[in-house]
Amino acid sequence: MSGHSKFANIKHKKEKNDSKKGKIFTKIGREIMVAVKNGGPVLENNTRLREIVAKAKAANMPNDTISRSIKKASGELGNVIYETIIYEGYGPSGVAVIVECLTDNKNRTAANIRHAFSKWGGNMGTTGCVSFLFEKKGQIIIEKDDSIKEDDLMMLAIEAGADEFEAEEEGYVIITEPENFSAVFEAIEKEGLSVLEAEITMLPTTETQLQDAEDVNKLEKMLDQLEEDDDVQNVWSNWVQEE
Repeated sequence: MSGHSKFANIKHKKEKNDSKKGKIFTKIGREIMVAVKNGGPVLENNTRLREIVAKAKAANMPNDTISRSIKKASGELGNVIYETIIYEGYGPSGVAVIVECLTDNKNRTAANIRHAFSKWGGNMGTTGCVSFLFEKKGQIIIEKDDSIKEDDLMMLAIEAGADEFEAEEEGYVIITEPENFSAVFEAIEKEGLSVLEAEITMLPTTETQLQDAEDVNKLEKMLDQLEEDDDVQNVWSNWVQEE
């Protein structure tokens, strides 16, 4: 897998997210609520909550906003019950797509996801139809920083539990097993480095590039429509955008 393409995709995704931070923060707040409901508000005792807090910090969510979200979740556990649902399918030219949702209305969410797939030339499939093309991993993206040498950062990450360390022109990509993600993130956070992204994600084991401009346009619109849906938390695909 090309680390350069991966870093370019991350920067493209971050630029899109920066333009709609309010919505991103709302979705992260919903993830915090579910994590607190399932594991309690104490970070040390709740692995999933630690993972989401890392994601929130990488998205530049203020610490006081994170704290308020946790406190709010602690006081509202009985109000709304959200269910995690995973949808899988194919975009134009067979691009594999996974959509992770948190919803209080499965019928509404399923209809919206199916509509987004079909409108832009995709097909929603059955459970497992594309998930075998992905691996669940922790991923941390760091901008280059003169305050720490590349070798020192690599050793720091590996000693904390990272599996892979990729150095690119603009920054570093660190991959972990999900259970080691929090420890690696905390080690990097202590160094005060600029983290572009930090989350448990689904990384494709095979990648797809699109040559047809119309297919690219349709896929971009399909992914945008999915990401804009209030019930959608994450959208993953094995599409690699060319520079």
